[in-house]
Amino acid sequence: MAMLEIKDLEVFYGMIQAIKGISFEVNQGEVIALIGANGAGKTTTLQTITGMLQAKKGHIIFEGTDITKVPGHKIVSMGMAHVPEGRRVFSHLTVYENLKLGAFTRKDKNEIEETLQKVYKSFPRLEERKNQLAGTLSGGEQQMLAMGRALMSKPRIILMDEPSMGLSPIFVEEIFRIIREISAAGTTVLLVEQNAKKALSIADRAYVLETGNIVLSGDAEELMNNESIKKAYLGE
Repeated sequence: MAMLEIKDLEVFYGMIQAIKGISFEVNQGEVIALIGANGAGKTTTLQTITGMLQAKKGHIIFEGTDITKVPGHKIVSMGMAHVPEGRRVFSHLTVYENLKLGAFTRKDKNEIEETLQKVYKSFPRLEERKNQLAGTLSGGEQQMLAMGRALMSKPRIILMDEPSMGLSPIFVEEIFRIIREISAAGTTVLLVEQNAKKALSIADRAYVLETGNIVLSGDAEELMNNESIKKAYLGE
């Protein structure tokens, strides 16, 4: 059984249909990439899975439970975390306070502290800047903070929306290295990413979204070598 199943999902913004009956699945331990042009429906898909948007039709099944109508805060406590597009850190709070907010669904203080130390190990820069206001961090550091904050909820699956957007090449490399680490540590990853080449380089499988439809899916390496994908998304 897949860890996450999306079945015939339809999402509307008013009269406009953004997602047109898509189906896909994510198995435990996989890194799945969702690639496509701007406006394809990638962000909408993630927001619907995590309860920020409501589906008009279809089902979202997480670990055997239908979560289609479950509110977002409850989905977090079920073991799913979302790193939103644009980072959305709390700029007037410190790095440490942002991270602690990520653990709001958890109760055991010792376990929270243990997770915090793991996050600091993955992101040494966050520990260096723990007392600094989040709004004063660079874009790359804010992205690390958004990822660290999501990891504080101890998710079994993490959904990431455009983690490399607007970052320098050095930070892009760093962010993708950390995504590999997160996966290697046993957390399943569903990744939405404009940088298709980077996404496919670390994914097990991928789905290609075009105007609300999945038009192609398969092994990430195969898609990397697909001529139409190369032309449309890899700039080759």
